[in-house]
Amino acid sequence: MENQKVILNTGKKCTVSGEWEIEGSISTVVYVSKGEVMPAYCGKNVKWILVRKG
Repeated sequence: MENQKVILNTGKKCTVSGEWEIEGSISTVVYVSKGEVMPAYCGKNVKWILVRKG
């Protein structure tokens, strides 16, 4: 079982459908489907970390 973090930046195509959380102290979780573009947060580019596949 692989235990690598999946991290994508704002503007990248989502590679795994699921719940994504912003890296750092802000805890915002969004659901993004595979193929969608990773969103910005409050107009800023952020790093999203996959927290739960689905």
